[in-house]
Amino acid sequence: MALSTLDPRTALVLVDLQNGIIGMPTVPYTGPEVVTRATELADAFRSHGALVVLVRVTAAADGSDAVPGRTEAPRRAGGLPEGWDVIVDDLAGRPGDITVTKRNWGAFHGTDLDLQLRRRGITQVVLAGIATSIGVESTARAAHEHGYHVTLATDAMADMDQEAHRNSIERIFPRLGETGTTAEIVELLAKTRA
Repeated sequence: MALSTLDPRTALVLVDLQNGIIGMPTVPYTGPEVVTRATELADAFRSHGALVVLVRVTAAADGSDAVPGRTEAPRRAGGLPEGWDVIVDDLAGRPGDITVTKRNWGAFHGTDLDLQLRRRGITQVVLAGIATSIGVESTARAAHEHGYHVTLATDAMADMDQEAHRNSIERIFPRLGETGTTAEIVELLAKTRA
């Protein structure tokens, strides 16, 4: 489905663009490339008075707030480096932005993201970030389930696995909303706000 419209009350939600994540090896774009495009989106949203939400993931050093449940994936041993969960400087610290802290994959469960959006009358979210198949997809699924219109900035996200990224972009996202590039979203934002 082609990108059709942005609601008058649309928010940009950027997932896990933080120091400890953007340096990881990702495909098809590097972390810095994703940050560049996310910054372009954030600047456009801010210039039109639209909400920007910065989502960060964190964990207690001792793992005491880790998501429970058995998985086949090994749990990370030891603590995480100091500052790994800090939003990158290119995006952080702007007046009017909201920062949401999560402790699991998606940005809705266990946070006040839905409350923050609904208080502002937001009906649509544009999503970007790292990793496509984890934090972004989990947040997109929950946004769809919460009744938001969902748009995904496909060139402003990356994953650690090419096949996982492709699966999200080609199979999952079209079922949750509309997809477009950063340039297409910025152009549509300008048209709908003119």
